[in-house]
Amino acid sequence: MSSVHALAGVGAEGATSVVGATGAFNATWLLLALPLAGAAVLLLGGRRTDRTGHLIGTLAAAASFVFGLVLFFTLHGRSSSGREVSSNLFTWLPVNGLKVNVGLLFDPLSSVFVLLITGVGTLIHIYSIGYMAHDPGRRRFFAYMNLFLASMLLLVLANDFLVTFVGWEMVGLSSYLLIKFWEYKPAAATAANKAFYVNRVGDVGFLIAIMLMFATVGTTSFTGVFNAVAQHAIGYGTLTAIALTLLLGAASKSGQFPLQTWLPDAMEGPTPISALIHAATMVTAGVYLIARSNPIFTGSQAARTVVLIVAAITILLGCVIGCAYDDIKKVLAYSTVSQIGYMFLAVGLGPAGYALGILHLLAHGFFKAGLFLGAGSVIHGMDDEQDARRFGGLWRFMPVTWVTFGLGYLAIIGFPGLSGFFTKDKIIEAAFDKGGTSGWILGCVALLGAGLTAFYMSRIFLLTFHGERRWSDSGPDAKHPHESPTVMTAPMIVLAFGSVFAGGLLVLGGSLQHWLTPSIGRSAEVGAHTINPAVLTVLTLVVAAGGFAGAYLRYQLRPVAAVAPADSEVSPVTVAARHDLFLNAFNEAVLMRPGQYLTRFLVWSEAVGIDGVVRGIAAGVGGLSGRMRRAQTGFVRTYALSMLTGSVLLVGALLLVKAS
Repeated sequence: MSSVHALAGVGAEGATSVVGATGAFNATWLLLALPLAGAAVLLLGGRRTDRTGHLIGTLAAAASFVFGLVLFFTLHGRSSSGREVSSNLFTWLPVNGLKVNVGLLFDPLSSVFVLLITGVGTLIHIYSIGYMAHDPGRRRFFAYMNLFLASMLLLVLANDFLVTFVGWEMVGLSSYLLIKFWEYKPAAATAANKAFYVNRVGDVGFLIAIMLMFATVGTTSFTGVFNAVAQHAIGYGTLTAIALTLLLGAASKSGQFPLQTWLPDAMEGPTPISALIHAATMVTAGVYLIARSNPIFTGSQAARTVVLIVAAITILLGCVIGCAYDDIKKVLAYSTVSQIGYMFLAVGLGPAGYALGILHLLAHGFFKAGLFLGAGSVIHGMDDEQDARRFGGLWRFMPVTWVTFGLGYLAIIGFPGLSGFFTKDKIIEAAFDKGGTSGWILGCVALLGAGLTAFYMSRIFLLTFHGERRWSDSGPDAKHPHESPTVMTAPMIVLAFGSVFAGGLLVLGGSLQHWLTPSIGRSAEVGAHTINPAVLTVLTLVVAAGGFAGAYLRYQLRPVAAVAPADSEVSPVTVAARHDLFLNAFNEAVLMRPGQYLTRFLVWSEAVGIDGVVRGIAAGVGGLSGRMRRAQTGFVRTYALSMLTGSVLLVGALLLVKAS
């Protein structure tokens, strides 16, 4: 029964652990209501809130964070058997056979997500005060940001899959609004549409999973579904189908193969949105969904195998493409694709990896937010230039950005002592410990990903902050780099501290793993290690050092052109990587074109078939009635002649019959 945890009614100690809300937990809904109220005020208040909109939005996010801290420490003070607090707000669907209550679940898993979403979200709000200071749509921007936070909070706090799906869709809507915020740019509008369409593919998977749950066990609540899994009331085939369709939804939201193509294009939105999507909200939703559904995935080895395959492909895919891009935001976007791949790899390992995936997700939230805000600071200081080949030597002009971005860079490549060193190395170790051929393959993929990550992140760091400057301070394209204002650098400094210390605080002593046990089970190491952890740590550091050395030799010791070489001057692998390994073309051929052809066929069938039959019958009746109308002349002699003709014909027919 180790696969069935708190929400199935069986905690780590075997005791019933879901309890009703009391005290402060009765007000859990405020976590959602505060940013939602901020969004409503800003959207409905009109121009009256133009001057204070950024403050209202930021205070709403900060208030939600403070209340989240209160609830977290209140929960921490409880025994582990009472750390799953559920509160029903109202009945949404009181239908016979399908009763869905809108309820919130505040437990160890949702609590850490609440702090990540609201904490990092608040820092990004503060940063945005400076970044969006001169944008005429700033009030609307902060309203959408608040809506984004409220949507993600509903997603992670819901206690029912159907209610989770509502938050899931709201997150999709919020991301669409923010990616296309500068909608006067055709690229931004196209990117928003692409994100919306690709995510609809995953949403279909999530909906099918919900339908299968209801058809099989008659409920979509976490408790009901997980209890059914515990009692083996769901057959293995159905359980696998539910897990795979949930995976489809998770892959779309988290930008995993083959639905990752929307994520880099989403960089067309303002940089704070990129930070929010990649660090604290949208892309973490898929990891959360699998971790929350851990009894389902634990019960299906086949589904976990598919998760591992998707993760391994995505890790390498993100790394290879990240090596070829010069756009600083797109490099970071593909690093997110790859890092989320590590999280999927962890949760795909089952009970041994669920907590490790969450650990890396939390550490990633700090250093990825810091990296994106640092990139935004560079873009702000370089007059909206994003091509790293046109940077160089910026450390002299942006010392705070250089240090904070540098710490995030060191964290993501796994520099000893920083957060990524503790969390990503644990995943690599767990991959090898899976054992067998698959364990070696997954471990080597994760190890290779670490080396490639060190290469492309060192490449973008060196191109941006070191080497010869490749920009001009005179002429029509003159750049005048400068440090960002304090309102932007202060959040970057806070996130830099998280990049340094978060991993150690989360991993050392197993504190967070123990905290998450009631929600996702115990993640204790089982059996002997395939490779001695100390040896594997040294090996990982050597591989990462090799990646750094390759980038240093190529982009620091050799001259770098301010313009990227043409496709004819680079290797076929580089050309393929520059074109996203042709995965956009693949998705277009496999998903989009068949859909278009099917739509055109259905339109043609309706026009020629259904509409053709209807119009044909109508035309026939109309033509016949027109001809029949001509026989109605109104003259008695005509009618008498018709009657005589008919009588003659009738008599003639009777005589013929009699003669035969």
